[in-house]
Amino acid sequence: MRDLVMYVMVVVNVLSAIGMVAAILMHSGKGGGLSDMFGGGGGAALGSAAAERNLNRIAFVFVLIWVVSILSLGFLLVR
Repeated sequence: MRDLVMYVMVVVNVLSAIGMVAAILMHSGKGGGLSDMFGGGGGAALGSAAAERNLNRIAFVFVLIWVVSILSLGFLLVR
């Protein structure tokens, strides 16, 4: 049972890391960022400030999931 939980946490860790990287890359920096590449017009309809706040929240949730998975893997690997 412990091994199953560890494998699930590894999958959660990898998926949250990928989501975190994607959310961070979508932020608009000084040069516009990748968010303009995926349809900057849609962000203009929401307002760029609202889109940035939502991206901040999404990135923060991915960071929290990643940190919790790292800590749980640390506890699971100690035998």
